[in-house]
Amino acid sequence: MKKHIPNLITMLNLSSGMIAIFFIFQRDWLWAAGFVLLGIFFDFFDGLAARTFKVSSEMGLQLDSLADMVTSGLAPAFAMFFLLQDALGVNLSEGIYFDNNHLLPFFGFIIALGSALRLAKFNIDERQTSSFIGLPTPANSLLILSLPLIVYHQNFERLNHFILNPYTLIIISIFSAYILNAEMPLFSLKFKNFSWKDNSEKYILIFLSIILIPLFKFVSVPIIIFIYLLLSLIYKRKILTNS
Repeated sequence: MKKHIPNLITMLNLSSGMIAIFFIFQRDWLWAAGFVLLGIFFDFFDGLAARTFKVSSEMGLQLDSLADMVTSGLAPAFAMFFLLQDALGVNLSEGIYFDNNHLLPFFGFIIALGSALRLAKFNIDERQTSSFIGLPTPANSLLILSLPLIVYHQNFERLNHFILNPYTLIIISIFSAYILNAEMPLFSLKFKNFSWKDNSEKYILIFLSIILIPLFKFVSVPIIIFIYLLLSLIYKRKILTNS
């Protein structure tokens, strides 16, 4: 029975991702983001359950990546697709016409392509057992899903105008695919011990997140991701110094 628990949790991740996509199609961004966040929660605990019960398997690894592809690959890609439609003032459900305004929303699918490559590389990259190379797909998914939440649920007129520029969204999509696969070491939030020396970057990130989220709400997500990337540069220097 224990060997099935991690895969069951992974299935809950996959289910959350599918429901999130349903709400994205409904333009219900709060529910969509909520189910993406729930899927990421399950994604964290399926690996923890596998390690706790000592039932890790190759099937579990592959199933985990397939679930992540939906929750953290397809969901943010469709979110960007619809954001680009809003920015361009088009609705492709009324029909596809081959002009620039109707083709540009498909740039959002670059996020799914980058996520697929990232997940495939993760499965065969032995360097990523205790840290990451490139931005993890769950972090990228939260970054992309924060954009419609900022636009439609927070009153920052200038920021909303900047985000709903189609070229801004295309640049974000391309950058997203790049940073997912960049040869950039990023620290994991898994703790082997609780010492400050070994986990200073993690403690700083958690502390700043606790402060920023109540203050800036959805706007805090891109800020936290930026801080994570910055702290990871410090982490990289520390690793190089100690090696």
